[in-house]
Amino acid sequence: MKYMGSKNRIAKHLLPIMLENRNGRTWVEPFVGGSNMIDKVDGKRIGADFNEYVISLFTGIRNGFIPPNEVSEEEYKQARLNREVTPLVSFIGFGCSYSGKWFGGYARGNTNKGIPRNYCLESKKNILKQAEKLKDVKFIHSSYQDLEIPPNSLIYCDPPYEGTTKYKDGFIHTEFWEWCRTKTKEGHQVFISEYNAPSDFKSIYSKEVNSSLTKDTGSKKANEQLFIYNRDKNV
Repeated sequence: MKYMGSKNRIAKHLLPIMLENRNGRTWVEPFVGGSNMIDKVDGKRIGADFNEYVISLFTGIRNGFIPPNEVSEEEYKQARLNREVTPLVSFIGFGCSYSGKWFGGYARGNTNKGIPRNYCLESKKNILKQAEKLKDVKFIHSSYQDLEIPPNSLIYCDPPYEGTTKYKDGFIHTEFWEWCRTKTKEGHQVFISEYNAPSDFKSIYSKEVNSSLTKDTGSKKANEQLFIYNRDKNV
């Protein structure tokens, strides 16, 4: 599903690194978002998110919810005012908005041939393609701190990026990095996607990308990185 900050385009680079030594571990995503990474992984999987609309949508899709082919701008506005936690409102909020940003504006525009695009139908097709790949995922509405994680899991984190406009305020990054340290020490494999990390975290993948998540208007270049906790640095 189109989702702001999605790793869909670079999943093919990140997954071989993370899965190399998985060895049957449960795959856990505390920030599952658009499910664009977890849908490419097999085995036991847990997808959690603090955004209850994300979980409502993917639980609904797994249970047979079929999104509409069209959503008018008036229906979009009504859903934005309503904000009822249902698969339909959740789909409209993400699937019919610019860049998959939660109610970030009714998406409209034309193709290269000047034909009006049906963003709703495009989103419907994309999420239904994911449906079969997500049928065995355990979706949980939870913060990362409160999530119950099976022992010896593989945890992939795609948190709100520091210094960006990706999410609402309120995410405390220092607490998140300390949580990653703790989970690593508990025996989990922990991988984090971010542009930057504290000095005791090691970058194991880096790729320059066009980012639209920065506070500046428009897009700019940024280094998308994958980090692990470098325990040896603190020995």
